[in-house]
Amino acid sequence: MAMIELSKASYKPYKEKMKKTVHVLQDNLNAIRAGRANPKVLDRIMIDYYGVQTPINQVANIQVPEARMITITPWDPSTLTAVEKAIQTSDLGINPNNDGKMIRLTFPALTEERRKELAKTTHKYSEEAKIAIRNIRREALDKFRGHLKKKEMTEDMLAEAEEEIQELTDRFIEEVDTHTAEKEKDLLAI
Repeated sequence: MAMIELSKASYKPYKEKMKKTVHVLQDNLNAIRAGRANPKVLDRIMIDYYGVQTPINQVANIQVPEARMITITPWDPSTLTAVEKAIQTSDLGINPNNDGKMIRLTFPALTEERRKELAKTTHKYSEEAKIAIRNIRREALDKFRGHLKKKEMTEDMLAEAEEEIQELTDRFIEEVDTHTAEKEKDLLAI
């Protein structure tokens, strides 16, 4: 049986999966609305655009004219009511103001209770990301242990692989904690 060669490429698929996990976490955190207006809260809201589910940001111009307001101006005026309805039925919790040409979303200041609720959601997303990263670590270690069983690697090589995978895991979990702390700070700032 030929020995496998451990290199940076051996860990690359796991590193990429962990990167994607952190990216998903960032998307989830961006969708949580803090006290300020952030156009990213609209990224997940879809409208029926000629029979195709389409994100609002692909059918309208979205602007933030002031700290607590977003304006949405559809390129096709006939979609205005569809955009309004999609926002109303979303979990955004904001009533759209339609003036016939554009929609205004005014973000009220968050109550203390709502801030704590959103902080819990942030922690939930954070924990899900950490679990996903740990699962990727387990997947990698299982693969390397399989190579050891097949005598394709030595005990020392396995120890090196385990150490490298643990370093990757620690680095990405630290990144998750950093993003979570930033979002929490943003949520709890008055």
